[in-house]
Amino acid sequence: MTEVSDDLAWLDATAQAELVRRGELTPVELVEAAIKRIERVNGELNAVVTPLFEKAVAQASAPELPAGPFRGVPMLLKDMVCHSAGDPVYGAMRVLQDRNWVEQQDSHLAARYRAAGFVFCGKTNLPELATSVTTEPLAHGPTRNPWDPSRSPGGSSGGSAAAVAAGMVPVAHGNDMAGSIRMPSSCCGLVGLKPTRARTTLGPAHGEYWGPVTHEHVLTRSVRDTAAILDASRGAAPGDPYTAPPPARPYREEVGADPGALRIGFRTAIPGAAAAAHDDCVAAVTGAARLLESLGHHVEATEAAALDDPVMMETLPTMFAAVLAWEIDRWSELLGRRLEPAELEPMNGMLAEVGRSVTAAQWMSGVQAWQRWSRGVAEIWEHEVDVLVTPTLPRPPLPLGELAPTAKDPAELVAGVSEGIAFTLPYNVTGQPAISLPLHRNADGLPIGVQLAAAYGREDVLIRLAAQLEQAAPWSHARPAVSA
Repeated sequence: MTEVSDDLAWLDATAQAELVRRGELTPVELVEAAIKRIERVNGELNAVVTPLFEKAVAQASAPELPAGPFRGVPMLLKDMVCHSAGDPVYGAMRVLQDRNWVEQQDSHLAARYRAAGFVFCGKTNLPELATSVTTEPLAHGPTRNPWDPSRSPGGSSGGSAAAVAAGMVPVAHGNDMAGSIRMPSSCCGLVGLKPTRARTTLGPAHGEYWGPVTHEHVLTRSVRDTAAILDASRGAAPGDPYTAPPPARPYREEVGADPGALRIGFRTAIPGAAAAAHDDCVAAVTGAARLLESLGHHVEATEAAALDDPVMMETLPTMFAAVLAWEIDRWSELLGRRLEPAELEPMNGMLAEVGRSVTAAQWMSGVQAWQRWSRGVAEIWEHEVDVLVTPTLPRPPLPLGELAPTAKDPAELVAGVSEGIAFTLPYNVTGQPAISLPLHRNADGLPIGVQLAAAYGREDVLIRLAAQLEQAAPWSHARPAVSA
């Protein structure tokens, strides 16, 4: 089985599913090989915090395993929002870990992944309540970046990113409230698409989560996987408050389609700040701009000045503090006792305390401010560009410990997190699709992602362009230092 595992480690989910369809491997063989890879390297990376190995083998062996497009392909779930029936959910909260909290039903998204044929092999690490740009929770310890184990894999889907980058599985679920799919994809050299708001459902537990900013999808090594999995998971569920406009055709058909000659703008200035991003991140964007121009697109620097309107970041502390207070109240109700801020990590506890003083009127004022801000930003795509290219992160992957939960005063941690999400949060607020692509590595060999953002509802544009870039500057050959 070790030889089979080695052969499979770098095949994407589409290729692994094709092996099953052709009868060359069984779902059980795929899953057992993935388990061996996880066992081989997870001790070094700490990406998978809840193994589900026995259940995975049983699921892969079952005659009723759905004959979906990814039948038998092993997958990992981030340990938050998208939950699976009968499995623990901790959200990197020590209180839930101590309680051994178990969810009783699949979320709608998990059910769609099952229907597509995926087999859940485990749950991945994240910062407590997904509130950081690094994955170093006190509950589980840090996840390490497979390209350099002294570095962070990013957050909040850091465990998922490390697992896919190291070859444990071809795909892992993530969610993105402020960049949490795109940032770890940048740090770990992956494809990370944040879809349009409400492209996938948050039901049945939620209509919205953290207000309007939460988006669900996956981290992958190929554009075709990103597209095909979105086909399998998109669409509203009964009772959803709203949904994204349906695509003209399946997203997998956009892979390889001619994107045409697009108007592409690029900027490297950090939104709301006078400074540019780190030199490595600037180099990644300028290199991508040259490549896009060589592919026939109309490329030029753009100010995209609406991104610099300070209203969004000025409103952020009120909005996210209120969210943390709501999280404490929600879990208090589920646990049947009052959960205190002191039971959270220091930064989250502080935010929750602040959030308890936010009034309903202040929350609604914040929502209105974000909506007004979003209208201004959306005008960029109406009049200036089809796609905007920026760094995904303002800096290369951070050294572990720099933003660890007890490394600094909570207010300093908030400032560090706010800096990290400067390029990504805007599209959670506007609801536009944005994707991070692994188009650059710095002199230390660390991946540096490039973010492409399109107009609301236009994942099709991003997928066509991302596939064109993948063909022109392939990344599938790259292997990190720690590999399965």
